Amino acid sequence: MRVEFGVLGAVTAWNGAGEALRLKGPRHRAVLARLIVARRRVVPVAVLAEDLWAEPPGNAVGSLRTFVGDLRRALEPDRLPRTPPRLLITEGSGYVLRVPKEDVDAWRFEQAVASLAEAGPARVAEGLGEALGWWRGPAFADFADFGDERWLRSERSRLTELRLQAIERRADARIALGRAAEAVPDLDALVTDHPWREDAWRLLALALYRSGRQADALSVLRRARDMLRDQLGVDPGPRLRRLEEDVLRQADHLDPDAGASVDRVWAQATAAYESTLGSRARTRLESTVGLMRDLAVTGGGGLEAARRHRVAAVAAAEQLDDPELTARVIGVYDVPAVWTRSDDPEQARWLVDSAERTLRSLTPGRHDAARSRLLATVAVESRGTLPVDEPASGAPARPLQAARQAEEIARRLDDAALLAFALNGTFMQSFWRAGLAARRDAIGTEIVALSAHHGLVRYEVLGRLIRIQARCALADLAAADRHASAVGVLADRHELPLASVFTTWYRALRTATTGSREAAEDAYEEAAGSLRGAGMPGLERGLLPLARLCVRLRHEAPPTGVDENADWGPYEPWVRPLLLAEGGRTEEAGAALRAISSPPRDLMFEALWCLIARAAVAVGDRDMMARAHTQLVPASTEVAGAGSGLITLGPVAEQLAALEKALR
Repeated sequence: MRVEFGVLGAVTAWNGAGEALRLKGPRHRAVLARLIVARRRVVPVAVLAEDLWAEPPGNAVGSLRTFVGDLRRALEPDRLPRTPPRLLITEGSGYVLRVPKEDVDAWRFEQAVASLAEAGPARVAEGLGEALGWWRGPAFADFADFGDERWLRSERSRLTELRLQAIERRADARIALGRAAEAVPDLDALVTDHPWREDAWRLLALALYRSGRQADALSVLRRARDMLRDQLGVDPGPRLRRLEEDVLRQADHLDPDAGASVDRVWAQATAAYESTLGSRARTRLESTVGLMRDLAVTGGGGLEAARRHRVAAVAAAEQLDDPELTARVIGVYDVPAVWTRSDDPEQARWLVDSAERTLRSLTPGRHDAARSRLLATVAVESRGTLPVDEPASGAPARPLQAARQAEEIARRLDDAALLAFALNGTFMQSFWRAGLAARRDAIGTEIVALSAHHGLVRYEVLGRLIRIQARCALADLAAADRHASAVGVLADRHELPLASVFTTWYRALRTATTGSREAAEDAYEEAAGSLRGAGMPGLERGLLPLARLCVRLRHEAPPTGVDENADWGPYEPWVRPLLLAEGGRTEEAGAALRAISSPPRDLMFEALWCLIARAAVAVGDRDMMARAHTQLVPASTEVAGAGSGLITLGPVAEQLAALEKALR
């Protein structure tokens, strides 16, 4: 049964029905409070005794064991005798409270505040309003007797400061939304209880002014000035002084509607940008590509516009004959990419050529960061272009070489954002043979860790999407589920709608793996809907027919129902022989098999080789069966197609067994 803990007020705990649990006396609650403050770290018994008693009694250890035993019975009343506790655990010479972060109100409050760090006013006002509602009183309100203890004093002060900041941020957001009057009561109470907080005074005066109460705003500012001088002996800070001057002269920017409209803020910002930069072409180019980078993750129309304007910006930079500028304009567009087929192959080739020209033009021995970004661009934009056969010279193909060089430079420079971009290129070129899901999982793991540590949200989403793909290929759907859930949270919090396309398709793959044929087909129909208007033709074309075919093959359904004339997109050459063979057109199927080349080395590599293998077995083409076997052997422990995170044809081992049987 779930147990939730509260310290934002009196220390308490509730069961899953929301009923308060009986925690006995103050020492019991003190033990619980001390373990919560430890944040899932072990607190040795000796430390507990020192923190709970100014002079620990001789029986302190025995008393603590009694308190812990009582707490365990209160927290887990249904636990059977001799069954290990689930929440309050003995570890070594101490105790630890093992609970999820969301089950302690203080931890949940911190997460909520942190998650809104970059949010707009509407989300801040709503999110902080909910989070502040979790406070039932002062933190650890029932521990006045322990107020001088360092462990409690510092934690209480930290939480109190976080709450005060949240009240100020919520008030600021309400003012920005044109709801200044709503902010006044909370701010008035805040300056009464905490009169040294200048920002609270400033916000209160601004809220009053924007509520049409100019005289009250001036009165508040004068009260703040008098209080600061009389009680603290300091003059008001520059922001308070400037606000008083602005109120007296009724400055235009204090207009009550100034912050009420996102559209107005945008218009004012773009107008300021236009008037400030004028004809400064170089700065405008770099800024434009930065804007395109942000636009690319907003959805279909934004992604298509970003691609179009990016090419124009790069072409304009090259016309200025400034390689350093061109390098910056190309490199700043570090939009994470997870799908291994280009949406616009011709544009991708043009960008690769431009990046290569710029690399040759840069002064040797300089501009390492720019070189790394250009090389990463080559690797990312060359997705799916590795040669189907290894070069006779044995040298790595240029895209693979570029990816390795970009990563080496980024690691040497110790630049987190640069390394994340370089690892994206490494991922795009990690398909030089079948069976590399574990390698891609390691890349995704590093991207997630790097991004989470440095606040690179979009790359954290990329890393988790890569891990969804890899864990699917390795038949670890439980891990894939966790990453899909994390992607959903990040995408909602940071407004990244394109991420949901991949999680929707993953859910369809999961249904295809564990559900009925009908359920799988319905799930893929829904997934196909998420692609409409998403601006990703490299992903969309041919995917739904391919998914339907894979479902039918997984359930060993008859060939009826497959539309041979559907738009199979880029998969058509490798699907056609199987469709012909299952339609009884054996000679045509054999001819189609002999005419095709090896599939592209990308996320669909193993899946397409499995389709080729099925067709080869159906028509008795031993040469093609042998080729398919050679290509698929390195992936013998993986799930065919599942590395895409979109479709599945079942274990590669099953296809290898069918090939081996046919080749006997």
